[in-house]
Amino acid sequence: MTVHALIAEDEPLLLEGLRADLKNAWPELDVVAAVHDGDSALQQALQRRPAVCFLDIRMPGASGLEVAQALAEDWPAGESFPLLVFISAYDQYALQAFEAQAVDYLVKPVQSERLLACVQRLRARLAERTSPGPLPQTLEQLRALLAAPGTGATTARLEVIQASAGNLVHMVPVDDVVYFEAADKYVRVVTADKEYLIRTSLRDLLPQLDAQRFWQVHRGTVVRARSIASALRHESGKVTLTLRERAERLTASRLYAHLFKGM
Repeated sequence: MTVHALIAEDEPLLLEGLRADLKNAWPELDVVAAVHDGDSALQQALQRRPAVCFLDIRMPGASGLEVAQALAEDWPAGESFPLLVFISAYDQYALQAFEAQAVDYLVKPVQSERLLACVQRLRARLAERTSPGPLPQTLEQLRALLAAPGTGATTARLEVIQASAGNLVHMVPVDDVVYFEAADKYVRVVTADKEYLIRTSLRDLLPQLDAQRFWQVHRGTVVRARSIASALRHESGKVTLTLRERAERLTASRLYAHLFKGM
């Protein structure tokens, strides 16, 4: 039975080498997409719906973990979620996080014996899989990996946002921010009655925020916890958030729905 796969690896020689090694180790595997950056990986995975995704941790655009996060948020409900294999050059300390979550990973340069063991596990999981695939288990694994030591940097807490508007710089206290929202190469900084744009990424901003006060509820949205008035859970697993200071509603993805449980 043919199994479709995607490979995302930014080093062309490693990508072609992995493709060739997989062809020998798993003849039934059909690599339907081979890309060199995270954004293309996300686009092709959502379009091709492969059964297995090999994702480089560090590559241009979105990282492998960010691609996995986006797939978990955008994957159609009721369809089998792909098995994920991360390709990593991380040190052993960071790799312990992957082992603890029983997530498959390959260390560069990929060794033949390690690849064969990975292929055997993937084949076994696909053979045992019921339809649809176990997205809830994958969500738990991704939550743990995104929060694991060694997968992100720790920086000083931000107290004031400096938002430029021409020659004017607005000094916006972080305590006044209701939510942050990614917008292309910018981040929207939304207060109760105003909005600002800052030239940074949400990825760089997030480590500077107090995680107890500001909750990431989507890969592109971070909201101040005390600004959330109510949370409505849906059968799809997503959550609609009503805000105290703003009329618009925000969506919490399946990956972050666990934050909203009754006490």
